[in-house]
Amino acid sequence: MDINLPTLIAIIIYLVGMIIIGVMAARMTSNLSDYVLGGRRLGAGVAALSAGASDMSSWLMLGLPGAVYVGGMGEIWLPIGLAVGAYLNWQFVAKPLRVYTEVASDSITVPDYFENRFHDTSKILRVVSAVVILLFFTFYTSSSLVGGAILLENSFGMDYTAALWIGALIIVAYTFFGGFLAASWTDFIQGILMFLALIIIPVVAIQELGGWNETVQKIGSIDTSYLNVYSGASTIGVISLLAWGLGYFGQPHILVRFMGIKSTKDIPKARLIGMTWMVLSLFGAVFVGFAGIAYFSDSPLANSETVFIMFSQVLFNPWVAGFLLAAILSAIMSTVDSQLLVSSSALAQDFYKSIFRKNASKKEEMIVGRIAVLGIAIVAILLGYNPESKVLELVSYAWAGFGAAFGPVIILSLFWKRMTRNGALAGIIVGAVTVIVWAQLSGGIFDLYELAPGFLFGAIAIYIVSLLGKAPSKEVLEQFDSYKEKTKQGL
Repeated sequence: MDINLPTLIAIIIYLVGMIIIGVMAARMTSNLSDYVLGGRRLGAGVAALSAGASDMSSWLMLGLPGAVYVGGMGEIWLPIGLAVGAYLNWQFVAKPLRVYTEVASDSITVPDYFENRFHDTSKILRVVSAVVILLFFTFYTSSSLVGGAILLENSFGMDYTAALWIGALIIVAYTFFGGFLAASWTDFIQGILMFLALIIIPVVAIQELGGWNETVQKIGSIDTSYLNVYSGASTIGVISLLAWGLGYFGQPHILVRFMGIKSTKDIPKARLIGMTWMVLSLFGAVFVGFAGIAYFSDSPLANSETVFIMFSQVLFNPWVAGFLLAAILSAIMSTVDSQLLVSSSALAQDFYKSIFRKNASKKEEMIVGRIAVLGIAIVAILLGYNPESKVLELVSYAWAGFGAAFGPVIILSLFWKRMTRNGALAGIIVGAVTVIVWAQLSGGIFDLYELAPGFLFGAIAIYIVSLLGKAPSKEVLEQFDSYKEKTKQGL
């Protein structure tokens, strides 16, 4: 495919704008707390769209439409599960976590919170948590970079490897300089762009097909199973798709948005904004894939995950197409910057300062964090070298890993006073190992999405190990009571 100059210029304008925001944010970043958590000064709108955009990686623009393009409305259970999980996370976790992380020695990372919540002086909780973060974020980040390479490869005929490096360099540039504020501000803009693209493309595509009724009739004439939400969906299949919602409780890059919100009073407004954005975006993505079944019926796509890209090119002029394709980059960049940031904080705060340089200055920590961003990005790029990788498959593994390892620990640590350090440790290990092992097995019950058993077994491990061990110390219990009181009062 020949490079379309107007489309390329539009994308470059967008990318330059994102880098400028990163440089501006760098001027407001003076220490690791600013770099990792933005000094806890996110407003409701920025927090909401930042949480949503950092959550919805390239799978929203590529993977989900591609899944619907192949499987029809039987894939609807995935966005339903995600919407329910996200709402429950905003409703029951956001406020308590915002309060507890401040009460627990002003924790700025998830491992930081675990250590301070249970007064763990051994550092084992922090280290194990950091290992889990680095392991699963490597796959997650790699999947997003693969999505970027698919975009550039299909849009401009670029070599896959070159596309992989170019996309990664842009993302690393503004994350490296700006940290959390750069990620959050750019996520806000990227969230708006993603939303508009996911509304515009299905509306225009369905109009081109003659309207909603004509679209449905044409799809039905191709295969009526595309219209059936239960088509090809076994009980295990439906449960697996709905189980994606469990993952929200353990995603570090989403949880830090809750931790960085300015005040708990902003959370209801942020929840309303965030959930409205998410539900409309999810179902926009579904209808992109659904309309694609009819539109491309005469010339089926070789790669199902390019349906959004192809619509951008065939329905709009090159300038508009450029900004619509930039929405895919938005989805990718908004997630990767958050993942790199959490991973770098795990290395700087949870390994470097905690184990090797306990007296490291704030400036030194921030430098290590930025170096970590570069190192992690390079590993993710190398893992993304296989162009045959499917975005949704890579994301599902990482999503399950975090959901199972951290989800039960986060929930029970906020609501169960009797939970112990060893219980938390058992939950993290059992959840992560279950996902790793379960994903290697197949057939029967092992066709169930690994997040569901990982989450269940992790929760059981926490409960049993906590009850078998000694009760938490007086200091831990008093801190829990203080957090509960401040949660009622609000921050």
